[in-house]
Amino acid sequence: MGVDVTVRVGHLYPAEMSLYGDRGNVLALIRRLQWRGMGVEVVPIEPGSLVDWDAIDLLFMGGGEDSHQVRIADDFLHRAEAIVPRLERGLPMLAICGAYQLLGQEYVTADGRTLSGAGFLDVRTEAGSHRRQIGNVVAEVGVIDITPKTLVGFENHGGRTFLGPRATPLASVGKGSGNNGTDCTEGAIRNHVIGTYLHGSLLPKNPQLADRFLEWTLAYKASGIRLEPLGDHWEYLAHTDVIARYGRLRGNR
Repeated sequence: MGVDVTVRVGHLYPAEMSLYGDRGNVLALIRRLQWRGMGVEVVPIEPGSLVDWDAIDLLFMGGGEDSHQVRIADDFLHRAEAIVPRLERGLPMLAICGAYQLLGQEYVTADGRTLSGAGFLDVRTEAGSHRRQIGNVVAEVGVIDITPKTLVGFENHGGRTFLGPRATPLASVGKGSGNNGTDCTEGAIRNHVIGTYLHGSLLPKNPQLADRFLEWTLAYKASGIRLEPLGDHWEYLAHTDVIARYGRLRGNR
């Protein structure tokens, strides 16, 4: 039976910022809404395009190379004037890798350029000449009420992100490098906004997190709708397979 609600997902810069399967997060949200009989509309947000921000219920932005981040940085900073107040009011957003970096205070690129961020998350990122962090990640969430608490994904980043005093880490790293390879943190969370380095895609392998985003979204819409559970057999097989293969290794590489 269908539900009389349509969720509008704003997909920021799908051409420029969608590395390593990040678009799969949007596909997972679409399917999980459709399986519950809800409508969904994906609104691509390109540089310079006009957006009715009051019609957006959930934001997604993926990762990109430094050159792609530079290309969209000014446009994103301009849009942040409309986005940040809505994030403050509870608009959910998932920001992967480069998007996570641009939600922070600043990002220093490998060639020394400093890109100002939206400043919503109290994090700072520097690229420099560090070895890239590549591989599977197993982390444990401490701040969101989800079951299971583990998150799995794939990281591939040269940037090192450091959390400021007002930042809350999303998770603690069991396997992988996470934010910077030194403090065992992964990602950051504020309100209903998550920044993370987990590609892979994140949401198909972590359906408990996907549904938490949808719950936040329906609450932001004041829809009064409660999510019915899904079977998620295959999703959790993918989740537990990563843990079985990599989760026993503790600590950073």
